[in-house]
Amino acid sequence: MSPFRFPFVRTGLLLLAIIVAGACNREQTATTPEFGVRPDGRLAFLASDSTILHSINIEIADTRETRQRGLMERRGMRVDEGMLFIFPAPDMLSFWMRNTAMPLDIIFVDEGLNIVNIAQRTKPLSDQYIRATAPVQYVVEVRGGVTERFGITDAASVRWQRHAD
Repeated sequence: MSPFRFPFVRTGLLLLAIIVAGACNREQTATTPEFGVRPDGRLAFLASDSTILHSINIEIADTRETRQRGLMERRGMRVDEGMLFIFPAPDMLSFWMRNTAMPLDIIFVDEGLNIVNIAQRTKPLSDQYIRATAPVQYVVEVRGGVTERFGITDAASVRWQRHAD
């Protein structure tokens, strides 16, 4: 006798499949969201007089794997979100937009947390290298147009804080 002959057994199995699929989907979303960023911390862009130009929730990429993955495969971000890449030491860094479908402003930041240069509205899905003009230790990626909208220039600096675990 097949258990599928009884409607309540089929219903129970279907419900179990939905619960398992939902749990797997929630776990994937918590680690790699399709839209937006995982809120690991907060970052502020500061004018030369230390007034806050704009602040964002940041996802922190501080391992080789997370830095390589970056915002690839993401479908979008709000203007109050971004990703902070942390490197072990200052270097002449370059980025590309492979598998990144949204334009970004890429902000290169030196070890003293001063903005060195900004690549505005980068071309989505491009293999063209986008380079720092001096050694940097941090890179911030925000939605394309954010730096222009909030007056963030290479005269600004950043301050950030990781959320407590």
